[in-house]
Amino acid sequence: MENIVIYTDGGCRGNPGVGGWGVWLRYRDHDKKLKGSELNTTNNKMELTAAIKALEAVKSSEISIDLYTDSKYVIQGINDWIDGWKSKGWKTSGKKPVKNVELWKRLDTLNQKYSVNWHWVKGHSDDPGNDMADLLANQAMDELI
Repeated sequence: MENIVIYTDGGCRGNPGVGGWGVWLRYRDHDKKLKGSELNTTNNKMELTAAIKALEAVKSSEISIDLYTDSKYVIQGINDWIDGWKSKGWKTSGKKPVKNVELWKRLDTLNQKYSVNWHWVKGHSDDPGNDMADLLANQAMDELI
């Protein structure tokens, strides 16, 4: 099975504030860069949006995906928490509604569609993929304001 490597990042200036997300997809010798921004959003929403936009850009379900993010929120949510949330009707262990539930539902649907291997990478640690995704997220915020 062929493989695509994806780096995602989201950021926010103020929380809530102006937010941006960036995605760098690499497949064979091709690469694609995506970015976007929103007003009055949060860092967690931008991190989730980056992962969603990345997976929405994948054209084939016959491919394995290595997705790298510096968001522990995204990694823990998709790997550890989501099954419990779904079994509890999208409630937390404290019986409160899951924050960003609509984004989590979209990400869950995409995650089930593809064979995704989720990886955490330390942010701002000179990882070229993470640096590129961060640059794209910041460019998106700069273009908005």
